[in-house]
Amino acid sequence: MQNDLFEKAPVHKAYFKFALPVVFSMVISLVYNMVDTYFIAQTGNTNLVAGVSIGAPVFTLMIALGDIFGLGGSSVISRLFGQKLDDDGKRLSVFCFYAAILCGIVVAAVMLLFRQPILHLLGANGETMVYASEYYTYIVLGAPFIIVALTPSNLLRTEGFATASMTGTILGSVVNIILDPIFISALGLGAAGAAIATVLGNVCTDLFFVWFLLAKSQRLSVNPVGFHITFAEVGQIFAIGIPACITNLMQSIGMTLMNRYLLPYGNDRVAAMGIVMKVNLIAVLILVGFAFGAQPLIGYNYGAKNKVRLKEILRFCYGFECSMAAVIAVILSLAAPAMIGLFMPDASIIALGVPMLRMQQIGMVFVAVVLVTTCTFQSAGKAVGAFLLSVSRQGVIFAIVIILASRIIGYYGVLLAQAVSDILTAVLAVCLFWKEKITDL
Repeated sequence: MQNDLFEKAPVHKAYFKFALPVVFSMVISLVYNMVDTYFIAQTGNTNLVAGVSIGAPVFTLMIALGDIFGLGGSSVISRLFGQKLDDDGKRLSVFCFYAAILCGIVVAAVMLLFRQPILHLLGANGETMVYASEYYTYIVLGAPFIIVALTPSNLLRTEGFATASMTGTILGSVVNIILDPIFISALGLGAAGAAIATVLGNVCTDLFFVWFLLAKSQRLSVNPVGFHITFAEVGQIFAIGIPACITNLMQSIGMTLMNRYLLPYGNDRVAAMGIVMKVNLIAVLILVGFAFGAQPLIGYNYGAKNKVRLKEILRFCYGFECSMAAVIAVILSLAAPAMIGLFMPDASIIALGVPMLRMQQIGMVFVAVVLVTTCTFQSAGKAVGAFLLSVSRQGVIFAIVIILASRIIGYYGVLLAQAVSDILTAVLAVCLFWKEKITDL
């Protein structure tokens, strides 16, 4: 591990060294998501597009569960490395890897058993059920591979291997992009083809990460020989991992709520929102990459009790993240018609999607504040603050806002709900940051 990068390098240099590979991984993931949506939309079947949109929260759930061991483990391990407790960090990395595999197997079994009631809960109806069911089934079968992939991709960055983390993620995304047209169009598998391509991409990512951990890593491991862990250590991982999981779980709930509140207005609006949410990932994934790319840097210096450097890092993170959010929001708002038309050149879908996308951008700077604050809480082991933010933006606050706004304003209240939720959650984030006194080590 290059301690100078964590301890002595100029903040902007260290920040971009960690963040840029994560952002690049996010961009490649974004390209995959857009290609996936593109080939699905090219079928011209609105019900198929809506069915995949309804099933999409299941994939988000897999990512959320992977974050328990990926982000939870990396938070604890980065602080241990900052305290020079490398052997303890290695032990915890073994636990995270095998716990993720076990979690994936259990999740796959449970979700297959309760497939029909879950699909109804997600909002599948007579017209979309067959497509949602196809996508759901294959994504659930791949749960162990999807969940495991999130673990080493996060843990490797605690050792300074940000580029290797990026490489594994890119490999899986490229495989996915190559397989999408083959399975969706050439083989005519439609929604099932999209899910199969996603799972196979994650299998390739898993294989790369296992090879890298065995061949290159010095402070992380997948070797269970001599492994042991205490309940207190498991609790530390879960204390941060569960709020991180809830953040993505809330995204699934938020997507489901949005779909269900749009259903009374027609499946075409659900399909349009499905495309809008994919386009909106341009902003969100880039912001997530820049925010959470700095997590090892924040965690290491918090663990090392380097108050001066920690303050400098946080000032840079907030300033850069908010500026980036403003620029991206303006670009996406101006390019909204072209971006939506790229996926589905249907005039009615474009007309529905443009205001949806622009309303999503209203709260983007506030999203940046929430992301950096959440990352800081996770890095510092502040479980309560991380949990409160995790259940708010697309969970509790969003649910309250969309219920009230839909009743008061109607259709446009549904569309504005996310932006209003972003603003309110940012206010909460600022209050919690000052209360936690992160930099008062």
